[in-house]
Amino acid sequence: MSGRHLKKPILMLFGFLGIAVSCCLFSLATSYLIPDPTPTVTHTAKPTFTITSTPSQTTTPTITLSPTITATFTETTTPTITFTSTITPKPTVTPTPTVTLPPVSCVPKNTKREVGTVTRIIDGDTIDVRIGNQTFRVRYIGVDTPERGDYFYYQATEANRRLVEGKKVTLVKDVSEVDRYDRLLRYVFVGDVFVNYELVRQGYAYAYTYPPDVACSEVFVSAQQSAQISGAGLWRPTPTYAPLPLLPAPGSGSGNGNCHPSYPDVCIPPPPPDLDCPDIPYRRFRVLPPDPHRFDGDGDGIGCERN
Repeated sequence: MSGRHLKKPILMLFGFLGIAVSCCLFSLATSYLIPDPTPTVTHTAKPTFTITSTPSQTTTPTITLSPTITATFTETTTPTITFTSTITPKPTVTPTPTVTLPPVSCVPKNTKREVGTVTRIIDGDTIDVRIGNQTFRVRYIGVDTPERGDYFYYQATEANRRLVEGKKVTLVKDVSEVDRYDRLLRYVFVGDVFVNYELVRQGYAYAYTYPPDVACSEVFVSAQQSAQISGAGLWRPTPTYAPLPLLPAPGSGSGNGNCHPSYPDVCIPPPPPDLDCPDIPYRRFRVLPPDPHRFDGDGDGIGCERN
């Protein structure tokens, strides 16, 4: 720039500075020359703040917990009382059963009693009985039936079979435990049926008194008398047959047309009628199958071995 142009702003600056200084000096002079006026203490009342707690109704919601009834079903299970009957099983006392005896009251009431099952029929008065896990041979007390090969043996054995085979029996002791063959000596019952008594009453057995087991001897004798009077069983009248031919020479018996080949050494006609050993005069003769008269009861090939 040219010097002419610079002079003008500088002059203006110094002009302003001069004015400012003059103002300052004037201000100082007046502060010393003119006294300060007495200050008037104006008590400006301090505002009293009365805090009136106007409850700001900020409705803070009083959460009254109305219980949310969530229907939680507490299943009060009324217990279904299933009456499970607790049956305490009473032990079955097998050794001494209570037997209701029939009118034949001779049987001892306070002696040993056993319950078992008949497993085998030996003959008219002897059986095998299973008691527990053991089998015993039992001989009936007070009776006697025909032996094998004797008249009415088969019928007596079958009668005994019908009464007791496979059945539950009650055995009652008298005095003796066993006989000389170690067979149990017992009165035998099937339910209310007194087997010993029935065999005598129906004529399949003889009354047989053998001390000391005689509690029912009189009852059996009375039953036998009734059977004899009525002709029951072995007491029926013995049929009479035409006399048999004489014994032929050995080996020639089968030559006669009326002689059955089961008895080759004697001449015995075929049935009918059915013959028993007491009906023929022969003893201890040879027997071959089929033995229609059943003379060889024990199957040893010899007929009518007992006299």
